[in-house]
Amino acid sequence: MARRIETKCIHIVSEEAENAHYGAISYPIYQTATFSHKGVGQSSGYDYTRLQNPTKEQLEKTVAQLENGTDAFAFTSGMAAIDCLMELFEPNDNIISDSDLYGGSIRLFQNVSAKNKLEFTSIDCYKENIEDYIKENTKAIFIETPTNPMMNVTDIAKTAEIARAHNLMLIVDNTFLSPYFSNPLDLGADVVVHSGTKYLGGHNDTLSGFLVTKRADIAERLAFMIKTTGAGLAPFDSWLILRGIKTLGIRMERAQENAFKIAQWLKEQSAVTKVIYPGLPEHPGYEIMKKQARGFGAMITFQVKDKEFAESILNRVRLIRFAESLGGVETLITYPTTQTHADVPEEIRIKNGITDSTLRLSVGIENVEDLIDELEKVFGELEGK
Repeated sequence: MARRIETKCIHIVSEEAENAHYGAISYPIYQTATFSHKGVGQSSGYDYTRLQNPTKEQLEKTVAQLENGTDAFAFTSGMAAIDCLMELFEPNDNIISDSDLYGGSIRLFQNVSAKNKLEFTSIDCYKENIEDYIKENTKAIFIETPTNPMMNVTDIAKTAEIARAHNLMLIVDNTFLSPYFSNPLDLGADVVVHSGTKYLGGHNDTLSGFLVTKRADIAERLAFMIKTTGAGLAPFDSWLILRGIKTLGIRMERAQENAFKIAQWLKEQSAVTKVIYPGLPEHPGYEIMKKQARGFGAMITFQVKDKEFAESILNRVRLIRFAESLGGVETLITYPTTQTHADVPEEIRIKNGITDSTLRLSVGIENVEDLIDELEKVFGELEGK
């Protein structure tokens, strides 16, 4: 019987016997580096935790199930996952990438992948004709949707058609929506990327990253790379993410509900010049989001009137934490210019719309009235009300 996403977050479809692991409801942490064998050729199926570990495998099965993939690989961080993915390509291969990406991805592509002779063509995938940029050496398209931090929405199914027509790999970073709201593999993507540190973990207490696919050829190559590079997630961290996923559904619903109310509040503020949230009907990607996702997420980017006002907000918030990252139960406000996108060249930031008056809000699950009360207090102080 097919299970719905809320149930799949809690109960993995498994062939394990009901009495496995002594009936433990919480999957055990196999905190071991190595596994013994009764004799030559008598492996338990596990040899060495860098290669495989039951706790990590349980997590990977869970994430694969949530994304409707066949294979998932758990890494020490989202960047470790993307770095491993880049190892699937050869020197002089070209990758078309979204121009508005998480700053860490841009840093990796420009400073590490480029050193390894990978070539990147950076375009606005949500509005430009991707086919115009495909070359003989193009091997993949890498997109985020919505993008970080400008919340641009690319049509995944349309991009997948282009990728298939030109025999390209389509990679979709699904961190902002999580598998609870979006499943890019169902829309034709070949690989889905997650920073599991964010919504999957949900508590800002551990790092992790994931690659998910349902292509056997890609899975085989990723399995070789993860065991070779040693970037796999440790057992205890795997357990923390497993625990976080159990509440993914209720967290995403509450955070999204809060985000919509805060976006509406921000729209009414005279000091706010722009609110970018894909759940607002005026957002240019609103209709695409309704078509390709089950929700709009809980990330809001907004512009205020000047740099001084933005910095003053950051200096005054208390309940809302001024911090990097996103996707936890706590509401966080981030300054992309000096935090997530500090290493992105200024001309690229400005081109993408990231200015010194841009703020990014990761809305948590607190009582939304308390969050709005704090914003009203901060804005009131700054405007002399």
